[in-house]
Amino acid sequence: MRALLSTAPGGPETLELTESPDPVPAKGQVLVAVKACAINYPDVLIIEDKYQFKPQRPFAPGGEIAGVIEALGEGITDWQVGDRVMGVIGHGGLASKIATEPQRLYRLPEDRSFAEGAALILTYATTIHALLDRGRLAEGQSLLVLGAAGGVGLAAIELGKAYGARVVAAVSSEEKAAAAKAAGADETIIYGRAPFDKDQSKALAEQFKAAGGRGGFDVIYDPVGGDYAEPALRSIAWEGRYLVVGFPAGIPKLPLNLTLLKSCDVCGVFWGAFAARDPQANAAHVDTLFRLWREGRIAPRVTETFAFERGGDAIAKMAARGAIGKLVVEVG
Repeated sequence: MRALLSTAPGGPETLELTESPDPVPAKGQVLVAVKACAINYPDVLIIEDKYQFKPQRPFAPGGEIAGVIEALGEGITDWQVGDRVMGVIGHGGLASKIATEPQRLYRLPEDRSFAEGAALILTYATTIHALLDRGRLAEGQSLLVLGAAGGVGLAAIELGKAYGARVVAAVSSEEKAAAAKAAGADETIIYGRAPFDKDQSKALAEQFKAAGGRGGFDVIYDPVGGDYAEPALRSIAWEGRYLVVGFPAGIPKLPLNLTLLKSCDVCGVFWGAFAARDPQANAAHVDTLFRLWREGRIAPRVTETFAFERGGDAIAKMAARGAIGKLVVEVG
């Protein structure tokens, strides 16, 4: 088995390409031959020991995979060798083989590629949970999406439109604005690169307010954080919902007086914990995602693929916030 292993805390340049014996599935596990592994921002954090979960080293990053079941552990009856699968495994995806619990896996439709399968669940399941459960997004409401050209950002645009919202996409370049428009955004905002001084922050807030109109945004989806958060919060509607999804630009400090003045909610979004605590509700969301995928109303946008040996380059591009859509490593 080949694997890109993290043997010490650090950036993607610290990953080591290794060879080791194939894992053997334990009782209640299946062995998956990994064909594709999508890269997400947690992969940047986990190898630097900055993620909330710290696996024992050595470990392979990569939490989102697609592949083929190669062997069954004792007690597995619902799966067969040769089944095409996709799923979220936490870490270990940048390896040619992985033994995992089948509860983490879903059947990959025959008409979908491994790259597409690897790119769907994490971003879209996070986003549907965020918008519906935490944001209570309803038809006719307005949605502001920060970092709108990334994987979760494009998912938020598509799902926002699927549920009848007016979607404004905020991005950092014309190229990213074009991607957001292609995903269905009604309007785009191009913002500068943080850090912002007081005047720049105020100017960005005015941009957001102008796009939100007189009533402001009912829901703000923020996978960026940093200096972008406060200006966005200032554009929220009365009793709006501000969704905290991630903070690659830094953990923001929000003036809580703004939440009082707008009677708004600041809501954390932790999809992994939600899925573990309420698996039935998560399964219902995933069923909805597969239906929307079949109907063509959502589609993960894989904009770049990397050879297995260049898996570290994919993580580096994610860390530099240069990705549009999803980055996928071709493993097998």
